[in-house]
Amino acid sequence: MDAAHNVSPSFLRLKHIIGDQKASPPIPPIIPISKTAWWNGVRDGIYPKPIKLSDNVTVWRSDDIQKLVDHIVKTHLPSVPCLIKKDKNHV
Repeated sequence: MDAAHNVSPSFLRLKHIIGDQKASPPIPPIIPISKTAWWNGVRDGIYPKPIKLSDNVTVWRSDDIQKLVDHIVKTHLPSVPCLIKKDKNHV
């Protein structure tokens, strides 16, 4: 594929970010929060600003969502204690 036609990053709709269990097949969440919590976070500047493609189509850049996930992992997960007990015989 020619580099001039390489499309990256892509756009994600809200259902691809927070998931949609009613879809067929269900869409697993990237960030498992409610729609209200997501929009409150957008309003408060916690989550990336959306791009409005039309009156009924709002999207986010996939690279912005990846940066958000990376930030969440970096800032929150290291402080979460491991809930799996380590086996002394397993390396």
